[in-house]
Amino acid sequence: MATVGAELARRLRGVTPPARLTVPTWVHVITDGVSRAPDSAIRAQLSALNAAYGGRFGGVDTGVRFRLKGISVTRNARWFTDPITHERAMKSALRKGGPETLNLYLAQLGDLVLGFAAYPYWYDGEPALDGVVADWRGLPGGSLPGYDRGFTVVHEIGHWLGLFHPFENGCEEPGDGIPDTPPQVRPANGCPAAQDSCPRPGQDGVHNFMDYAQDRCMREFTPGQAQRMRHMWAAYRVRGATKLSR
Repeated sequence: MATVGAELARRLRGVTPPARLTVPTWVHVITDGVSRAPDSAIRAQLSALNAAYGGRFGGVDTGVRFRLKGISVTRNARWFTDPITHERAMKSALRKGGPETLNLYLAQLGDLVLGFAAYPYWYDGEPALDGVVADWRGLPGGSLPGYDRGFTVVHEIGHWLGLFHPFENGCEEPGDGIPDTPPQVRPANGCPAAQDSCPRPGQDGVHNFMDYAQDRCMREFTPGQAQRMRHMWAAYRVRGATKLSR
């Protein structure tokens, strides 16, 4: 965490992060020929993203918005049922744009994984693997119990924009590296009314989009998280940002 913070500070020297930004978004629908994310759910997901990042469920308006650039549909049963194993082949074939373009891949993951994402500072080393992969059944109106409002995608895009879980490092400094997310030793499960797992001040962020609570419990980003996303964007996701420190 300290290494990430130091590199971020170095890249931000002389750079003014934006107060607002719009993320061009490509959605890649993977299907086995029978099941797939419908277009209506994809558009509902974009609405959920803009509401979540706009503070309309709670928390702050992060200044981040998403604009749908297009939807691609690919029939490949192996990619659909096992996007983890076939990640490189899938992304290499479908990915569009540069570091500023969000590529969201919708397939069907296993029971233990709802989604995964690439952090912005990984882009230099593996640009082909950039993006977010999520289970299509977790889109708004989906069939995953407890995870049917699209907040898995909200969470994973938080990682894509540079956020960590609030329970990173447990009760130890520097936690997730953001001052206004209180330290917590374990993730939230289900939808607890409250949780306080560390002796240091502040209750656990059980309602934070970057925790592990069910969708009905998630509702907010903090001001510090909003700032971190915009800083990461300026340092890593603006075209040419990877050349700032060279």
